[in-house]
Amino acid sequence: MPQQKLLSGSPIGIFDSGIGGLTVLKAVQATLPSERLIYFGDTARVPYGTKSQVTIRKYAREDTELLMKHQPKLIIVACNTISALALEVVEQTAGDIPVIGVLKAGAELAAQRTKSGRIGVIGTQATIGSNAYTCAIRAENDALEVFPKACPLFVPLAEEGFIDHPATRLVAEEYLAELLGQKIDTLVLGCTHYPILRKVIESIGGPQITIIDSAEAVAEKAGELLSKSDLLNQSSEKVLPHLMVSDLPQKFRELYRLFMGTELPDVELVGV
Repeated sequence: MPQQKLLSGSPIGIFDSGIGGLTVLKAVQATLPSERLIYFGDTARVPYGTKSQVTIRKYAREDTELLMKHQPKLIIVACNTISALALEVVEQTAGDIPVIGVLKAGAELAAQRTKSGRIGVIGTQATIGSNAYTCAIRAENDALEVFPKACPLFVPLAEEGFIDHPATRLVAEEYLAELLGQKIDTLVLGCTHYPILRKVIESIGGPQITIIDSAEAVAEKAGELLSKSDLLNQSSEKVLPHLMVSDLPQKFRELYRLFMGTELPDVELVGV
């Protein structure tokens, strides 16, 4: 692959299997307001978490190729499943373009923040089943204890907009009881949908538990990386993100409003 010259005015490319990665888009926008952002949500093929590793790796390559057409200076993998199972495919496809995955960024931050060394991780079945968070956290410090827990109902609850709903609280209490019993002091939200339910999760966990939002961790890491490479966009002009999806479901507009707190800008329908 020919070497691409990285320019400070080039966009940051972000992709996810669907719309959960909008929490990453929002965090990057808040941390780096001058940057041009391009987001691709593979809404036609979501969810990735139930697919085989072969398929997940194929999707990872195709999603990256799509973003590469926009000549990004950085690619952010906002999908925990791809971060866990196919990050090296994204790196190979991106060539010289730096790649940041939500999983490693969240794991690093959790390892830095914990005081007791007891960390809980919640995520989808695929992410928890891959054991990738446990490995990534323990790679930072092998003395840390990690307690993973799959929370499959959190994604549909978030997508229904059940943010303060009694049903969400009941489900969250059920899921978190086991982790709280392990005396964790840090909890990683290992799925990009989960920050939408953060208030409920925080109120059940209590003030003694530090919540690690992988979206915020990735945004911080992106800022550090671009700053170090002298690639931060110096423009003071704020630009709306460019959104691409592989299918335009009815719910996309309302979910965008729910995730981002603003109306939906123009969306481009693309084939992968």
